[in-house]
Amino acid sequence: MIDVVAIVGPTASGKTALSIELAKRLNGEIINGDSMQIYRDMTIGTAKILPEEMAGIPHHLLDIKEPDESFSVAEYQTLVREKIADIRARGKMPIIVGGSGLYVQAVLFDYRFSVEPVDQSLRDSLHQELEEFGPARMHQKLMKLDPQSDIHPNNTRRVVRAVEILMSSDQEKGDRELALSPMYNEAIIGLDIPRDVLYERINQRVDTMVERGLVEEVQALRQRGIREVQSIQAIGYKEIYAYLDGQGSFEEAVVKLKQNSRKYAKRQFTYFKNKLPIFWIDARLDLEKNLEEITAFMQETDRNCRIDKLTANQTQVEK
Repeated sequence: MIDVVAIVGPTASGKTALSIELAKRLNGEIINGDSMQIYRDMTIGTAKILPEEMAGIPHHLLDIKEPDESFSVAEYQTLVREKIADIRARGKMPIIVGGSGLYVQAVLFDYRFSVEPVDQSLRDSLHQELEEFGPARMHQKLMKLDPQSDIHPNNTRRVVRAVEILMSSDQEKGDRELALSPMYNEAIIGLDIPRDVLYERINQRVDTMVERGLVEEVQALRQRGIREVQSIQAIGYKEIYAYLDGQGSFEEAVVKLKQNSRKYAKRQFTYFKNKLPIFWIDARLDLEKNLEEITAFMQETDRNCRIDKLTANQTQVEK
């Protein structure tokens, strides 16, 4: 039997609408799979689902942190695994929904994080590399380890720390970027969409965000003195912060926001297609058609899970 479902895909691909309808069919509850939607008072820029859009479906791990608090993949992993156990114990299906590939991967697979202090030799090596080649090289290293990182290239201290943590992660089979051993019988659904269609959706979404009050949302954070923290490095916030700080015009900020969102979507596609075993569906298709495809896929996956379990049991008996 399937233990957990995940719906992933790039920004603006239609994950929210699909997740609501799938949750209705599966008696499911939704777990946030977006690294920025965990922050309070950051709704418009993160495209966070509104209460009136939830259709009565319970949503978890939204608005659990203040904007000036830090948050890590390791913390997310712990919280979501606890939430999965709780939802399943109540006889419901946990459905992780979001675009943060590393976060979803860390939950569903045996992705381990070192609890020991970073090895001093590794730290010395990274600082030597930083001194020799500069911050840009170090940020490139981070992006290879975590393509979805939102840490600003100029925040060198946090860049180096993130690289330290990622490089010291204790992965089985010698692969610290991807643990191949699944933690659950999972079904990962991915929304695929042609780039030109997606980029137009992204442009329209940014325009809608501005109309809904993105600038005012960022201004409120700025007035609270929230600066140089993890949350405001997110796309949609750093561009408007720059504008409010006098670094370019409003029009330039919107153009930059659209560009960064499109680049991020491209990185998301790359990560999903290289790192996760995904059943892809066409995001342009009718919602009902996609639900039918997902249902058929899950039934087949359930059947295979039962066969694998019977085979394993039979092997144990023979021994």
